[in-house]
Formats: sequence, structure tokens, C-alpha cells
Amino acid sequence: LDLRNNPGGLLPGGVDTAGLFLEQDKPVVFVVDKKGVVDAQCTYTKGIDVESPLVILVNDQTASASEVLTAALRENKRATIVGETPTTFGKGVVQTIRVLGDNGENGGIAVTMARYETPDRNNINKKGVEVDITLKDGLCDEEDCVKCLPVTAFVKPLEIK
Repeated sequence: LDLRNNPGGLLPGGVDTAGLFLEQDKPVVFVVDKKGVVDAQCTYTKGIDVESPLVILVNDQTASASEVLTAALRENKRATIVGETPTTFGKGVVQTIRVLGDNGENGGIAVTMARYETPDRNNINKKGVEVDITLKDGLCDEEDCVKCLPVTAFVKPLEIK
């Protein structure tokens, strides 16, 4: 999965995509509000491919729901994470935009409502998700990124580190 420069989009997309590659009843993300109330999101069914080797390519612009997906597959020992940079962006919060003025003529303000925690309960905000392997040459050709991946990326995640 090439998630480089992917800003993430909406959380359900990341959760649903993780579910394609995980067994049933695996944790994907915890959404924690300011009072500590937790919404645990897990897989409900077995994914369509829970066996094939899986590598996720990320960089420092991989953010939000893409980071949730990355962390879920990494911490469930399902994928190896390869990065052009040592960590992803670090946007691990849920925000809503509040309009200022009657029609937004005074702009708006982003209000943080909650934070994302990974299956291992790590807070990724402002930290990002650490990669398993950092590319030695940094950037990878977007047309054929498979050529940039080291052979060790295709070893089962349990065997790394």
C-alpha cells in the first residue's frame, strides 16, 4: 500500500481498509475524548486477505486516517512499514470546524474533539507512526516504488526487530 502524501480523509475509510487485511475481532483504533471516554473500533469479520505479505510505504505527509490504517496493520503484526522518513506526520486528533459569524464571513476555527490511539494504545498525535525500515536513499520513484523496497520488507512482521 503506497500511503505517501496521503492526508488521510475520514476515519471510517482507514478503519474499513484495515479490516480488509485483519482477522475478525482485531483492534483498529481507539477514539478517546477529553473525559477519557473510549470508542473502540475493531474488525467485525475476517478480511479478504489476511495471509499475503503486506508492505506499507509512508512518509512525513502520511496523516490522520492513513496513520490509523498504518498503525493498525503494524501493531496487529500484519504489515511491515517502510518509510521515506522515520515517522509519519502525526495528526492523531479528531477535529470539527466551527464557523465564525452567520455565514462564515469571519472565518472558522478547528476544535479538537478527541484523539486517536493505536491498537497498543499509543497516542500518535505530534509523534507519528514509527516505521520498521527507513529507505537509505530517502525518496522513492512513485512510478515503480516496489523497486525501492528492501527485500527485508517482505519478511513477516513478527521476524523484524
